[in-house]
Amino acid sequence: MNKPIYSFEVFPPKPDAPVESVSRCFAALAALKPDFISVTYGAGGGTAGGRLTCELAARLKEEFGIRPVAHLPCISYTKEEIAAVLKDFAAHGIQDILALRGDKSPDRPEKHDFHYASELIDFIRTKGDFSLYAACYPEVHPEAHSPEDDLRHLKEKVDKGAGHLISQLFFDNDHFYRFRERCAAAGIAVPIEAGIMPVVNAAQIQRMVSLCGASLPRKFTVMMQRFGHSPEAMRDAGIAYAVDQIVDLAANGVDGIHLYTMNNPLVAQRITESVSGILGR
Repeated sequence: MNKPIYSFEVFPPKPDAPVESVSRCFAALAALKPDFISVTYGAGGGTAGGRLTCELAARLKEEFGIRPVAHLPCISYTKEEIAAVLKDFAAHGIQDILALRGDKSPDRPEKHDFHYASELIDFIRTKGDFSLYAACYPEVHPEAHSPEDDLRHLKEKVDKGAGHLISQLFFDNDHFYRFRERCAAAGIAVPIEAGIMPVVNAAQIQRMVSLCGASLPRKFTVMMQRFGHSPEAMRDAGIAYAVDQIVDLAANGVDGIHLYTMNNPLVAQRITESVSGILGR
C-alpha cells in the first residue's frame, strides 16, 4: 500500500514585509520533510505577485531541497501577464503549478481572458512542460449551480491535464468521503489530497468559512465555544481536531493530506509528530 502524500501550503509575506521574514518558517517546515510545499500567489497581484511566488518557490527548491508547487490564479490577469509569470517560473525551474481561477475581488477587476481554471490549464499546456494541479471543493464550490455542475467542471480540469487535486478545507470527513465517491463515479481517477486547516483561533475560522463555504459540524462548534476564549486552549484543541481528522482520513485510505499551515511551523510540527507513524513517514 502506498503511503499518503503529505504536503503544506504557505503564503508570501505582505508587500511591506521583507521576503526574509518567511525564511525561518520555510526552514522549520522543510525540516518536517513534506512531499511538497505549495506557495500561494503574492499579495497585490499582477506579475509582481507572480515574481514573489516564484522567488519563494525557487528558495524552497534551491535552499531547502523541497519540491515547490506555485499557485497561479487567472481571473484577474491577461494572457500576456500569465505568459510572463510562466516564463519566470520556467526560468527558475518551477515546473509544478496549481492552476486556479482565483477569488473575485473589487480590488482586482476581471480581465476576461480567463473565466475558469480549465481555460488556464489549456493555456499553460501551450507554454511548456508543466505538471498541473487543480483545486476541488468537497462541499461544492460556493458559486456552482449544483453539485453535478461543480463535478462536471472538475472533470473538465482533469481531462484537460490536471493530474493532482487538492481539496478546499473541510471539518467533517464524511463530506470528503461522499465527494471522493462521486469523483470515482464520474471517472476522476487522479490523486485527491484532503485539505486540512488547523484552527488555532476563533477569528481565523470565520473568515475562512465565509470564503470557501465549509460547514461547521456540532463537534467543531462545541470545541470553539468551550475553548475559544483561551488562545492556548484553542490552539491545542485545534491541533487535536486536525490530528483526529487526519487519523480518520488515513484509516480510510486517503491519497494525501495537504496542511494549510498559515505559516505557523509550530502547529505543523506538532501535527506532523502526531501523525508521522500513521502516514508512514
